[in-house]
Amino acid sequence: MSSKVATGSDIGHARRAIEQLRMEAGIERMKVSKAATDLLQFCTEQAKSDPFLVGIPAATNPFKEKKPCAIL
Repeated sequence: MSSKVATGSDIGHARRAIEQLRMEAGIERMKVSKAATDLLQFCTEQAKSDPFLVGIPAATNPFKEKKPCAIL
């Protein structure tokens, strides 16, 4: 038996892949430059409320130490 003979599952898999590619080819896409501009604008707008950039106020920080460790 030759290894180049296509099985039914191989053909079905190829047909599903082709159908998926056809569907993706029909999707309207945004240009990368426009997406990058929108992303930069969003990040700039959200920066004032980002806890990684401005920090968490000590009064509302759930992770601050309550008291130091007595063992050390």
